[in-house]
Amino acid sequence: MLQFSCKCCLLHEKENGGNSVQDSCSQQVANGCNGHPEDKNEKLVRIDYWVDRAETGIHFVDNVLLTDNQIRRAHCWFPCLDSISQRCPFDLEFTVDVNLVAVSNGDLHYQVLSKDDPPRKTFVYKLTTPVSAGWISLIVAPFEILSDSHINIISHICLPPSFSKLQNTVGFFHNAFSYYEDYLSTSFPFGSYKQIFIPPELTISSLSLGASLCIFGSHILFDDRVIDQTIDTRIKLAYALARQWFGVFITAHEPTDEWLLDGLAGFLTDTYIKHSLGNNEARYRRYKANFAVCKADVSGATALSSSAASSDLYGTQWIGLYGKIRSWKAISVLQMLEKQIGPDSFCKILQVIVCRAIGSTRSMRTLSTKEFRHLANKVGNLERPFLKEFFPRWVESCGCPIMRMGLSYNKRRNMIELAVVRGCTAKSSSAFNQDDENREGHPGWPGMMSVRVHELDGVYDHPVLPMAGESCQLLEIQCHSKLAAKRIQKPKKGSKADGSDDNADVVSTQDMRSGVDSPLLWIRVDPEMEYLAEIHFYQPVQMWVRKVSYKINQLEKDKDVVAQSQAISMLEMLPQLSFAVVNALNSFLNDSKAFWRVRIEAAYALAHTTSEDTDLAGLFHLIKFYKSRRFDMDTGLPRANSFHEVSEYFVLEAIPHAVALVRASDKKSPREAIEFVLQLLKYNDNNGNPYSDVYWLASLVQSIGELEFGQQGILFLSSLLKRIDQLMQFDSLMPSYNGILTISCIRTLAQMALKLSNSVPLDKVRELIEPYRNVENTSWKVRIEASRALLDLEFHSKGIDAVLSLFMKFLEEECSLRGEVKLAVHVMHICQANLESESGMQIACPTLVSLLHLLTSRKAFNNVFLRHHLFCILQILAGRSPTLYGISRTQVHASVAAETCEQVTRPASLKLKIPKPQEPLAETVKLSEALPTAETVREGDTVSNCSERRVNVIKIRVKQRSSSSKADDADHQMEYSRGGPNDAELGPCSSVSVDAPARGATEPFNISSQNNEEVSSSHDRESRMTASIGSAKLASEEKLGKELQCTADSRLDALSKDQLSLKNINVEEMVISKTACLQDLSVVRHDGEGAMPPENAEELKEKGKKDKKDRERKRRRDDKVDKKDDPEYIEKKRLKKERKRKEKELAKMQKGGDRSSSDMKISSRPSESRGSLVDSKVEPGVEIHALKNNESISETAQGSITSSKFRIKIKSRNTDNS
Repeated sequence: MLQFSCKCCLLHEKENGGNSVQDSCSQQVANGCNGHPEDKNEKLVRIDYWVDRAETGIHFVDNVLLTDNQIRRAHCWFPCLDSISQRCPFDLEFTVDVNLVAVSNGDLHYQVLSKDDPPRKTFVYKLTTPVSAGWISLIVAPFEILSDSHINIISHICLPPSFSKLQNTVGFFHNAFSYYEDYLSTSFPFGSYKQIFIPPELTISSLSLGASLCIFGSHILFDDRVIDQTIDTRIKLAYALARQWFGVFITAHEPTDEWLLDGLAGFLTDTYIKHSLGNNEARYRRYKANFAVCKADVSGATALSSSAASSDLYGTQWIGLYGKIRSWKAISVLQMLEKQIGPDSFCKILQVIVCRAIGSTRSMRTLSTKEFRHLANKVGNLERPFLKEFFPRWVESCGCPIMRMGLSYNKRRNMIELAVVRGCTAKSSSAFNQDDENREGHPGWPGMMSVRVHELDGVYDHPVLPMAGESCQLLEIQCHSKLAAKRIQKPKKGSKADGSDDNADVVSTQDMRSGVDSPLLWIRVDPEMEYLAEIHFYQPVQMWVRKVSYKINQLEKDKDVVAQSQAISMLEMLPQLSFAVVNALNSFLNDSKAFWRVRIEAAYALAHTTSEDTDLAGLFHLIKFYKSRRFDMDTGLPRANSFHEVSEYFVLEAIPHAVALVRASDKKSPREAIEFVLQLLKYNDNNGNPYSDVYWLASLVQSIGELEFGQQGILFLSSLLKRIDQLMQFDSLMPSYNGILTISCIRTLAQMALKLSNSVPLDKVRELIEPYRNVENTSWKVRIEASRALLDLEFHSKGIDAVLSLFMKFLEEECSLRGEVKLAVHVMHICQANLESESGMQIACPTLVSLLHLLTSRKAFNNVFLRHHLFCILQILAGRSPTLYGISRTQVHASVAAETCEQVTRPASLKLKIPKPQEPLAETVKLSEALPTAETVREGDTVSNCSERRVNVIKIRVKQRSSSSKADDADHQMEYSRGGPNDAELGPCSSVSVDAPARGATEPFNISSQNNEEVSSSHDRESRMTASIGSAKLASEEKLGKELQCTADSRLDALSKDQLSLKNINVEEMVISKTACLQDLSVVRHDGEGAMPPENAEELKEKGKKDKKDRERKRRRDDKVDKKDDPEYIEKKRLKKERKRKEKELAKMQKGGDRSSSDMKISSRPSESRGSLVDSKVEPGVEIHALKNNESISETAQGSITSSKFRIKIKSRNTDNS
């Protein structure tokens, strides 16, 4: 039993003309006193309370007591207002045994030794900075304390067995602390900072933040013999320190502003990574994070400042994969702003934010997105129109740009023609905020993307790629370098260079030669990562030679790690591999000056490009590279390990794994690869090496799991299994660092058992792995890995139902909170694999009911992370996304809620009851049939920590989908809620809340309306080019690439007779006809149903045209004055004149062209004339095909016109309100 005493001081003071109450809580054990002087305005309230069942929020393990700072769990171990909006200073006193140390928030004022027998010690802490109750932490254990020798306010604390590792780990920390203070131009906001390292099985997550302290797992500590853990540990400690400024001291004004604090902490961490680990490390990490965000940012769940994706998710948006994606996206958005503002101005913004919070009122210690946007305009000098577009697109919406491009070089004009199609990673229903109105089609993103062209004479940046406007564009970039004229010797008639008589390939050879002869070395789009975008290049077959040349040049000559990584990825995906690609990758791998992470990518690319076509050259290059550095040439055996060069150590560590990924033509590992891995494992010798080889051996063991054994490779299986067994026995006698070696062996055994189930009995593997689940004899990490392996084997042999049953059994036996979370995450991945598989294994009804009971149990209540992942498992089993986002919610009537929650004094909340189901008629049922219907129940959060819960009760939040009462059927005005985009996808369902707070029955919901908007089909002078690009079908990337390239080369003066095929003509006819139909559609919408009377419409139309002409005339006059000396404006003006000249020449060619070569007439009109169809005269077969397509498109357009009504909004300055 834990006994506490809490005293609360209520200070009444006048502030802003009204009365306010400031709470100051102090907490102590048993007989403590805070010693506050008496004041006439101060009322002291003393509350004595006991915690009989300390299960939630506070934990006891052996001689260690700690709190875990879970979401809304502070009130489970001391009385408080558990809300981020309630902040106050704290006086804390803790009395413990004399051999224990109590560590808490704030500054340690003094320690008092009592005269009791046995004596006890009281620790007195004072936290003057007001914080919320969730940031209060307490850790009591027999700690050893290491004071920082450089900064006296920093203390590093751990248990005695980890003290030597602690000294080696935190030696760098004062550099990070000083760097943050210098960058922000202010001192640390708290009087002290403490880092506590405890056994990882006691923690709830990798780090637990508190005011002026942070709790870590001791597994991130390392001694001077370990290399691999260094970088990750330093980044983790640096991020936790940055969160003290942004997140603890400065908090979010609203839940929708939490992304900003998390992003600022990550941005500050990235600046330190660049400062301490180098620019290459920082850029490479940001590039990989951006790549992951673009792949995962597909739904509204990743919208940063959306209420549906933040406040409505009750804190779960920062848990799991979605939490990582949101954090990475927040950092990327801030880095995009830094690119626009400049590093110095952005740093000044952060300094203003921190400086105004220190020594000011509590209102200045909160930060909102609106305030940050104002600072970006005021301090960063960003224009308001740009910010007005930037924040709705990147912060309030989801989705990233997808740029698909194809290029062609026009040798006659010395110009690059770039065809671009812009898309979005998110679905159209959820890509943008529904508050945006009056948008034409896809709104795009603000700004211009830069294209960097590396030419023979230098490097040139061209900011010519707009991120908004037409989704299909054709750009022309002038080259500055020119090639000297070369005389091409024509091949003799009837012969070729190799002496053969067939000359049918002369044209393709000339095309290939002309593709190579250009002043271009390579081209990069968005080289400085100014945008969070996904970029794809497409090339036709005849230009692969040029593309290989581009990427090899980019790989060998560009010093940017992002450019090198992009080049390796493109070379790896080439459909036609050649020795030139293999040699380029091998040369880069052998370059010791290159960044080691990119060299590892080159090694894996060599493994993937190895094939029978290249005679397994990649495999032999990998083996030769390793042997040249690690083998003794005289004996032909590996030398003793030497890890003095850290970068070379990481590269060589990845080579065995890359070799194991090589596949022959039969999809099996070559014999040479298996022999190589076995030889390294057999002759590994670490004698005389000052560094540990535990990660080295773990990498070798994991490479065995990647091998595919054929008829020849199966002969080595017994030798490999024998080596693994020896390593496991050795590690049990002399445990390795964090049990890494045993974990790798267990993982490899499970992989081999799944691949070779016919040769390796699964029961034998289970018997070998089962002892490692012993809680007393194995470490936490080994125990969890063994449980994971057994779950994988169970899924392979018995299916998903058996996995869920075994998972619940393991969960009952697991004693650590973090172990429970790890198991739940692994089962969630298994459920996703089951959903994607074709087997479609079903789940028994009793298993599903047991999962629901587990979700409502005290175990799930005590562990918020476990509770969230259990909910995600149920979501996946139901075929939905593993998130609370997009779940429909229904309000419950207050009277019904009152009947269900008789003991609850809070207002009626949103509840749903799942009754105990009846006995199933069959053994297995579908999940949709097994889920019971929704009724009301008692809310789980309102139950006291010391009281029992009801059985078979599940707490669920539902929010009724509502629509505006102002909807007009004549207007067809559509109403959407914040969670609307995913409602159609997910279907009607009930949402299990992850510990949501109580909400009143009359709480308003955010409803936003959006009108159907007019689709503009008008084109500029390049409407012919745009129509050609529009023919690309986005359903197939291969077809899209071909169409993009054909567009870039589609000039009538460059087309030969063979290239004017019937297929191309049909595509052109279809696109032009489709464009005409869209133009007709936009005209009909003005005259269709729901429009205003013709007389008023005509008057307003004429008035609008006149006003528009006046504004356009004034704008052009101002632009000419402002841009008279602007080189970019002059260049655009020159290009415009060039386009006009080109159109005139094209018109002349169309009139006087050779009609015998192509019996076709193309007529195009300027973009100002709408609704005009293009007449074409082609061969009969082609004409019939085109007409059919035109008719079908016209019918589709007419159908859409007759079945839809559109609302037209007309705004006027003089409005008669009567």
